[in-house]
Amino acid sequence: MATAFDPIDLPALTLPNRIAMAPLTRRRAYGPGLSATELMGDYYIQRCSTGLIISEALQPNRVGQGYTWTPGIHDERQVASWRPITERVHNAGGRIFAQLMHAGRNSHPVLLGGGLHPVAPSPVAAEGQVRISTDGPAVRAPYPVPHELTVSGIRETISDFADAAARCDAAGFDGVELHGAYGYLIQQFLSDTANQRTDRYGGSIANRIRFVLELVDSVAARIGPGRLALRISPGCPAFGIRESDVDALYAALVTELRTDLAYLHVLEFPGHRALIRSLRERWPGVFMLNPYQATYADPGAQLRLIEDGLADVLAFGTLFVSNPDLVERLRAGGPFTPADPRTFYLGDHRGYVDYPTLAPDRR
Repeated sequence: MATAFDPIDLPALTLPNRIAMAPLTRRRAYGPGLSATELMGDYYIQRCSTGLIISEALQPNRVGQGYTWTPGIHDERQVASWRPITERVHNAGGRIFAQLMHAGRNSHPVLLGGGLHPVAPSPVAAEGQVRISTDGPAVRAPYPVPHELTVSGIRETISDFADAAARCDAAGFDGVELHGAYGYLIQQFLSDTANQRTDRYGGSIANRIRFVLELVDSVAARIGPGRLALRISPGCPAFGIRESDVDALYAALVTELRTDLAYLHVLEFPGHRALIRSLRERWPGVFMLNPYQATYADPGAQLRLIEDGLADVLAFGTLFVSNPDLVERLRAGGPFTPADPRTFYLGDHRGYVDYPTLAPDRR
């Protein structure tokens, strides 16, 4: 019986344990042109004892940005800024995948600048508001109606993802995870409310999963399927996303998805454990689960999901914010430092690299 502290082989990488750091948006890419900084490197190197670090989301092109001060990976300046970070992680014995995320409709022309306008499968606005001010007090605006992607625009977007994945490779990342979760562009194509197209990319389930299948194949052709992963979140309602046929939709997606990927990463939302189990049974490769936690009082209890066979790897998010040595704390049964939500986004080193470890950092 496997435990969370046993190694596991991915197609192109061996993880020393089965605990992953989930991608966490922190919005501190203060380098020129939304490039990474030395402080971001300090943050990641503190968390190198985890089996796999999945980086914060990087936008693959300019129009894919959805938040202030999130890093891009669409020009050489950004690539160069990540090289010293991945090198430091590797020198410390860590492993790091880059997550690529296109916000789709969840953006705003003022945030994007340069005359750009958010794009999506259909001209259906997201619910909520977006911060459009980069400095000073937060200024927010409703999400606008996005421009519908043409078929040629879809092809260009897929090409942008593939180019970004190649840049991640050049920046020294061990692989790439595509963010198909939490209401962003990929899930917008999957949703039967955000996607109201009548062409081959909309309507039926087979059509709505086409974008992600083509995207995965295109990126796999550039960097190799064994260095590519996909993250999904069945039933996620973020930004007004609806999936009325969620069970059939994700069963079809996982059935049609190529099986030679590094892993499939599922972000669990309440009420979908039965679906998670069915996807686990359908997926023949490494199955990573970011489990729903109603409370963080006993995070060690989640480790039993590996022993029970529901997951091969467990991803933790918020716990890694305030517990850089989370693997060691899980092994010891705690204690676990609570996170301060006020410092999740923006700011400086406070609430970012100053959380304590159980033992003095020897790196």
